[in-house]
Amino acid sequence: MARLVLYPQGIRFIKGKVFLLNSALIILLAIFTTVSTVSSANTIIVLGDSISAAYNMPEEKGWVHLIQQTLEDNGYPHTVINKSISGDTTAGGLARIDKALEQHKPNLVLIELGANDGLRGFSPILIKKNLRELINRSKKSGAQVLLLSMRIPSNYGKRYTDLFYNNYPELAEETNTHYVPFILEDIALAKDMFQDDNLHPNEKAQPIISEKIWGYLKPVLEKN
Repeated sequence: MARLVLYPQGIRFIKGKVFLLNSALIILLAIFTTVSTVSSANTIIVLGDSISAAYNMPEEKGWVHLIQQTLEDNGYPHTVINKSISGDTTAGGLARIDKALEQHKPNLVLIELGANDGLRGFSPILIKKNLRELINRSKKSGAQVLLLSMRIPSNYGKRYTDLFYNNYPELAEETNTHYVPFILEDIALAKDMFQDDNLHPNEKAQPIISEKIWGYLKPVLEKN
């Protein structure tokens, strides 16, 4: 790493040369500040639950880590920070998103929450309200948002499952937000893609999930 060395003797030079030295320092500081700003702008936060937290498998096998690899393979300078917690709800996401936004200052937030709310039978109206607030807070911080849609099992009844899922495309339209349709759609009917609980995708499914999300993430990155 190159070092900037200042010699005290330089201060003995005439006033004009001292001015030039000070100007050079100002320019260097401006360059360092710009580099720092660009670096922090290339940050992606994933705010999710067990689907994004690589539940019951090594973290490097999960789709979030695979997205990071895809970014690197395609020359994108972004760093993905996974803030997902197994079992988390939209209310849980609201309780911690401000700290995450302040700490990491992302330019993009992937929101994958709501499934645990649905499994607990929470009101679709409340789920939608919380998701909307997550979107608004992210955008207020200056970040773009990619909303990842989830579904819940059909045994909850068609009316409830439809109300639950429709929150995602409706919010995307209402808030002018990018979204990914049901992220497990390509594996939902493949039993060999799920763990023994039939709820959580296994390691075999992660590349498929990653590829689906990447198909929607890439256009968002190209617009920024």
